[in-house]
Amino acid sequence: MANPQQKILLLFAHPSISRSEVNAPLFQAASQISGVTAVDLYREYPTFRIDIDREQQRLCEHDIVIFMFPLYWYSTPALLKEWQDLVLEYGFAYGSEGHALDGKYFFCALTAGGAAKAYKAQGYNHFTIRELLQPLEQMASLTGMKYLPPFCLFGARSAVEEGRVPAHIDSWVKVLMALRDNRVDFDVARSLEKLNQDLSLIIKEDK
Repeated sequence: MANPQQKILLLFAHPSISRSEVNAPLFQAASQISGVTAVDLYREYPTFRIDIDREQQRLCEHDIVIFMFPLYWYSTPALLKEWQDLVLEYGFAYGSEGHALDGKYFFCALTAGGAAKAYKAQGYNHFTIRELLQPLEQMASLTGMKYLPPFCLFGARSAVEEGRVPAHIDSWVKVLMALRDNRVDFDVARSLEKLNQDLSLIIKEDK
């Protein structure tokens, strides 16, 4: 008997998508996958007036939640932070009565302008990408979600000219489809620095 499919909620935040060379095609690819609800937050909420009830309902209806964004000053774009502040309310996402997100999986899909070697203790940015994302990891913990490492593209500024985008999109689609179809080894995935470190380690082949 096949495992039931998981429903994926992709919350995409890019304040200048017309200038996006990587995130835009990644979002477009995700939008074509059955079982993935792809939401462009800046398109839906250009004035930052977030519909809290609608966003909470979306969360309740999905099993896996993904924040997708370009890394801006070691954090998320402003609208995604606003979304967290308003939607993840006490009594809904955390607190003695806030269990709506318990057991759901959460991770970030992000692009970083710097090279991978910059994200280490001796590198330009002094911290690994997982260390820089610890506030989001703690958000997941506090709300009862199971945190996974980020799906990350380093050196995003030069990715197009270096021809790295098609392979990254292909990996992205494979990960989303494997998540949807319950073919991800979550125990292995949790131990990695980034989710797309080696897909052969985390994606189970169909039998």
